[in-house]
Amino acid sequence: MIRKVILIISVLLATTMSAQENLQREAIATNTKKAFTIVKKNPVTSVKNQWRSGTCWAYATLGYFESEILRKTGKTYDLCEMFVVNKDYMDCATHYVRMHGYSQISEGGSCDDVLEVIRHHGICPENAMPAPGSLTGDSLANFKVFFPELEKRVSGTVRRDAKEPLPHWRDSVQAVIDRYIGSCPESFVYEGKTFTPRSFAENLGLDLDDYVSLTSFTHHPFNQWFIIEAPYKWRLKPSYNIPIEQLMEAVDKALDAGFTVAWGGDVSGDFTRTGLAMLPDGIVPTQQMRQEQWDDWRFTYDHVMLIYGKAVDEQGKPYYMVKNSWGESGDYKGTWYMSRDYIALNTTYMFLNRHALPKALDEEIRKSGL
Repeated sequence: MIRKVILIISVLLATTMSAQENLQREAIATNTKKAFTIVKKNPVTSVKNQWRSGTCWAYATLGYFESEILRKTGKTYDLCEMFVVNKDYMDCATHYVRMHGYSQISEGGSCDDVLEVIRHHGICPENAMPAPGSLTGDSLANFKVFFPELEKRVSGTVRRDAKEPLPHWRDSVQAVIDRYIGSCPESFVYEGKTFTPRSFAENLGLDLDDYVSLTSFTHHPFNQWFIIEAPYKWRLKPSYNIPIEQLMEAVDKALDAGFTVAWGGDVSGDFTRTGLAMLPDGIVPTQQMRQEQWDDWRFTYDHVMLIYGKAVDEQGKPYYMVKNSWGESGDYKGTWYMSRDYIALNTTYMFLNRHALPKALDEEIRKSGL
């Protein structure tokens, strides 16, 4: 009888402990809304929504350039993400064919894609093209049907054992892109003036040579350029490699000086849908930890956002204010509060203005020749 009572009590205790653990896990997963005190907040344009498309890189980087224009001129622009996507996917298809199929066709991209599209093709305002998804029935960008068709069309241009790609493949691929994304305008009227995409880009006041990508890994030497081995960085543009402490210092200096920073990194781990990203207590990010997680794929490159401010939580722990492209979702209406430790561990690269860098770092980069 005593054994039976003990067994029943043990089961009840185990059940209670299990329920408590589940509640704790649930509390951690939902991340009860925290209160923050803003330390620095730089102006940005409105939050956009990439919807069912893997185009965070376009939304974040155009948001970054919009904030750069706002900082320099005080003028607010709404630049067209689908213009960039249209041109970039065609550039990516061209690269794929030139590589005889030994490349990747994907929805993803990087800040360098947006920079190069503006440099070579220009840009247009949002209202100069059809609204995202309007050609396929959705009110926002939805690539569920579009991208599989594009992948099939592009991969089909490079036949096994062929001596040349299919004839007129460019027209065929561009037709698919235009059908779902919309055709890029050759000219348009903005505030009473007629522009081409190139002349409009020139009118924005951006010096496209001002922007640099910084990273921090030990499988390449510090203080040198290298191409980050990430599937979505197909343009093979190099980033300047520095220690993580120096990279974080550069971000802080930029924000304090009124600049924003485009961030490319990992959101597959301790990144919630409620607007918070933080490491579990006790984890202190190091250079070695970054490298180990990169090499064993625990840390990857899967999202791009815009860092525009700094804040502290109730305990004084530092966070960055980050503009996402998932509409006004989460507890903070489209802003994510990402702890400094989380950023230090999960950053693939930072994209920012050279003039925001510490003087010594800027001089070092300029001496490197890029």
